[in-house]
Amino acid sequence: MSYVHPTEFVTKMIDAGEAKIFMSTRDTLIRAFMAGAILALSAAFAVTITVQTGNALAGAILFPVGFCLLYLMGFDLLTGVFTLSPLALIDRRPGVTAGGVMRNWTLVFVGNFAGAFLVAVMMAIIFTFGFSEAPNEVGQRIGHIGEGRTLGYAAHGAAGMLTLFIRGVLCNWMVSTGVVAAMMSTSVSGKVIGMWMPIMLFFYMGFEHSIVNMFLFPSGLLLGGKFSIMDYLIWNEIPTVIGNLVGGLTFVGLTLYSTHGRKSGKQSASAGRIGNPAAVPAE
Repeated sequence: MSYVHPTEFVTKMIDAGEAKIFMSTRDTLIRAFMAGAILALSAAFAVTITVQTGNALAGAILFPVGFCLLYLMGFDLLTGVFTLSPLALIDRRPGVTAGGVMRNWTLVFVGNFAGAFLVAVMMAIIFTFGFSEAPNEVGQRIGHIGEGRTLGYAAHGAAGMLTLFIRGVLCNWMVSTGVVAAMMSTSVSGKVIGMWMPIMLFFYMGFEHSIVNMFLFPSGLLLGGKFSIMDYLIWNEIPTVIGNLVGGLTFVGLTLYSTHGRKSGKQSASAGRIGNPAAVPAE
């Protein structure tokens, strides 16, 4: 599968983060828009499979197809840039600033939401025959998802908010692991296999992904879900975004960077005496 060692793919992570910060506004928005739209279609696909087969695992197994496609086409999700962009700042790449990181995050958020919302409208039209009749079975399921994952959390108060946040953390721990796993191989098959496993895990476990939710919850509102825009923002999207940021940056970006991306002088000297330990796969 043409395995790439951690010291090499961590450098790729930093390089990718730097490139995203300096990307033009136009390209950033286009790539984020397409990523949001493709992931939304993948979410609709997975929910349809789950409803039609009655098997949630079948939907989870096939959901990663959208993530793999958008990654291979070079599109950007907010969850990914949460992990990659700050590494260029931490590594002190020339010209990289905190403002540049925030600009990248903001543009990707806007692009992801626009793409996901467009697909939400399109799928709502399909589920209701142009809003001429009640939602079909898949549309009804999406509406219930929106209710359960807003009002369901709100019913538990602070405990519900904590649960929502932790699900956001765990989600981007897995999603960002998928992003990094794609850098572990130079072959398409290796990248797809690396991405597929953690993405399948997050979806089946019901973790909270901010961009998937940009599709599910607007869809739910369009399809008659009994929750409000404020319920969506306060009891899902905002805590999920924060949890995604913490999960991806803390458990993937910073951990990999701290152990593979930055070497002290003492470590470098030691490597020179006994051979390069970075050439030995970590266990």
